[in-house]
Amino acid sequence: MLFDIRVLMFLCVILALVVTSSADSAELTKSAPYLSDLEAGVLREMNLARSEPRRYAEFLEERRRYYRGNRFERPGDIAIITTEGVGAVDEAIDFLRQVKPIGALTPSRGMSRAADDHVRDQGPSGGLGHRGKDRSRAYDRANRYGRWNGKIGENISYGQDDPRDVVVQLIVDDGLRDRGHRDNIFDPAFRVVGVACGEHSAYRAMCVTKFAAGYEEAVSAP
Repeated sequence: MLFDIRVLMFLCVILALVVTSSADSAELTKSAPYLSDLEAGVLREMNLARSEPRRYAEFLEERRRYYRGNRFERPGDIAIITTEGVGAVDEAIDFLRQVKPIGALTPSRGMSRAADDHVRDQGPSGGLGHRGKDRSRAYDRANRYGRWNGKIGENISYGQDDPRDVVVQLIVDDGLRDRGHRDNIFDPAFRVVGVACGEHSAYRAMCVTKFAAGYEEAVSAP
């Protein structure tokens, strides 16, 4: 009987997670219809990491078993050669266990349009980095569709087209000593975010997430 109760409790937890995820997705679709399913998923994952970092650490713990040296070999996926190997994952897990939960990010249409500009700029050519072909920077693109205030930041993920994989990649921040992408996700000063994802000719997919402390949408923005 004890075993049956434990199984029932486990199934109830799984069902609760599924229901919560579906409710979050529906709410995002209602509040930000301009986001694709992938983009809404990335936002949902970032907010989950911000609000429940210890739970997010469990996702990384599950992934660490797929490392073979500096190779990430998850069944069914293409093997990824990492710079730091499982050490970067362990460091990210420690961070998630210690960081304090913070508030959710609010989606912005103008910021998302600015992020999409960079996806459209880099995707077809296979470009990399934060500088646009027109020499624009993150703050320049944000100001095309409104005005940011306080502070601004930008993350770019390449090669991932699953929401959790995108966010995990940015939290682990393999090969980047300052962990700047992770810092952006967990910066309590950032309250507004734009998200855009699309195809990338060299790395298959890319997602741009643009953060700001505040953002005033342009009145003329559709």
